Amino acid sequence: MTQAPPTPQAYDPPLRHLRVLDLATLFAGPLAATMLGDFGAEVIKVEHPTKPDPSRGHGPSKDGVGLWWKLLGRNKRTLTLNLSTPGGRDTLLRLAATADVIIENFRPGTLEKWGLGWKELSAANPRLVLARVTGFGQFGPYAHRPGFGTLAEAMSGFAAITGEPDAPPVLPPFGLADSIAGLATAYAVMTALAARDRTGEGQTVDMAIIEPILTVLGPQPLWYDQLGHVQPRTGNRSANNAPRNTYRTADGSWVAVSTSAQSIAERVMRLVGRPELIDEPWFGSGAERARHADVLDEAVGAWIARHTREEVIEVFEKAEAAVAPIQDVREVMTDPQYRALDTITTVDDPDLGPLRMQNVLFRLSATPGAIRWAGRAHGADTDAILAELGLSEPDIATLRQEGAL
Repeated sequence: MTQAPPTPQAYDPPLRHLRVLDLATLFAGPLAATMLGDFGAEVIKVEHPTKPDPSRGHGPSKDGVGLWWKLLGRNKRTLTLNLSTPGGRDTLLRLAATADVIIENFRPGTLEKWGLGWKELSAANPRLVLARVTGFGQFGPYAHRPGFGTLAEAMSGFAAITGEPDAPPVLPPFGLADSIAGLATAYAVMTALAARDRTGEGQTVDMAIIEPILTVLGPQPLWYDQLGHVQPRTGNRSANNAPRNTYRTADGSWVAVSTSAQSIAERVMRLVGRPELIDEPWFGSGAERARHADVLDEAVGAWIARHTREEVIEVFEKAEAAVAPIQDVREVMTDPQYRALDTITTVDDPDLGPLRMQNVLFRLSATPGAIRWAGRAHGADTDAILAELGLSEPDIATLRQEGAL
């Protein structure tokens, strides 16, 4: 028998009154549900009986257990349900009547084909919020295309401005667009719930993964609209300030320097022994400094190359100049600031023992979030959830025999 999730210690998370059904797969939709679960929402992960969320098999595993799922599936109970069967459809409608939020990422029209569209779901629960997360949105010429975060990173302009000027466009080696869309979906859900508190009625959220990444890319559309300006690839440099780059230290490490503020730029030039550059007529504006990045990078890079990373950080910190080490995950795990914040925290897991993973996204002083458990086995809570819904053991056995579970 699968072990039940632990009973959370006494605490009063802000979303404990919410029930969320996570019907989505892979990253954007499930991450939104994870964010809600981290602050107390009861999240029920609904997966196909024979085709679980592919994130369970993404990336490295230990003893046959997918590690990515332990992060993405945390604070979720797990239920198997074949929504394309009559029994699965009816069971989901019963669940929907008890829920506040459903998050799904099927292609547009799929839920409707199963008789589980907004018409049926809202009839079962007029207060329901249905978040629909797709690559391209619910309408438009691309709506029925398969969509992934990689396509959003390409279409949005992110890849076009990422990389060195004379090199190909660069895609991120992780789910950037999916993650941004996941955070945006959690925000959208909370906004819809706030509206429900006022009106008493739920609504749908149409989240297209190609859109939130445009917001974080900044004013590029505005620049183009008003000036015809197309941002080029500039590598690690910025068109808005300099010096801004990564620099190699004497011991073979790397550091990043930023001078977004004029005062910081001046401190850096004094620190590296080139105060005369501050008096140049072009030094007084970030954009002008960026046009002289070769001169500034040479000055900063030459000084940093003569010092170890530890020396660089110590001197920059003393001068109140902005610097950070380029860290890989090994250093992230031991970084004293992350340790002080408990950014990487330890979670006890019945499958793998103590796990170290990212903590909840932010700290609330009065009603903090918490990781109550890591991702659970496929369908681990099916019988318990259905029993809570009022189904008897024979009812559950019948559903299982019909292939609905």
